[in-house]
Amino acid sequence: MNDLFNTLARPDWPGAPDGRAVLFMILLAFTTGMFIGFVYMWTHEALSYSRTFVGALAVMPVIVSMLMASMSGSLLVAFGLLAVFGVVRFRNVLKDTRDTSYILWVIMEGLAIGTTRFSVAVLAGVGIGCAFLILRVMNFGVRNRYDAVLSLRITGDVPAQMVLLKSTLKRHAMRLDLASERRSTTEGTDLSYRLLLRDTGRSSELQAELARLEGLQNVSVYMHEDEAEI
Repeated sequence: MNDLFNTLARPDWPGAPDGRAVLFMILLAFTTGMFIGFVYMWTHEALSYSRTFVGALAVMPVIVSMLMASMSGSLLVAFGLLAVFGVVRFRNVLKDTRDTSYILWVIMEGLAIGTTRFSVAVLAGVGIGCAFLILRVMNFGVRNRYDAVLSLRITGDVPAQMVLLKSTLKRHAMRLDLASERRSTTEGTDLSYRLLLRDTGRSSELQAELARLEGLQNVSVYMHEDEAEI
């Protein structure tokens, strides 16, 4: 066991980073990637949002840093990596960003092992695997800005009905945003709200309470776990 630890701690070739340097690179790259993911998550304002993309932002610096560690000091290895990317082809387009991260991870491990960078391969494999597990446990990338969508139609006295509607929604939701409003002089006003409910288990109670209010029609509540890519 001591021989194994000593082997992992030693540089794979003269001038290469030793085991402690590789571990520091993994930790620093993962910390930087998570910071980038947090910044992206809290500054993203468009409708299309992907949790897996945010997770890929956190892990990608680790994979890239380990690729560079495997290639450092060898121009032939760098050209070999280009050849690998040229050979790899997929019949189906990878739609999930996380799938691309795993493909890069596999390529990095094969490159490190094939060029006898054994300590980099082992430490990077354990480090990147732990990074993915940490992101899984943390539910990294989840934004609970809202967890339900409410659509309905208001008829009759719209201003008075709006007061009753908002007071009811505020009892059930911590935050509500008017997503769309379409007015019609004959049929009424169609509204759509995005809600962050106080208790997601009481969504049916909210729908029933709104349906009992006079002047509200076509009340529907749609639930979802988190924001997803459109």
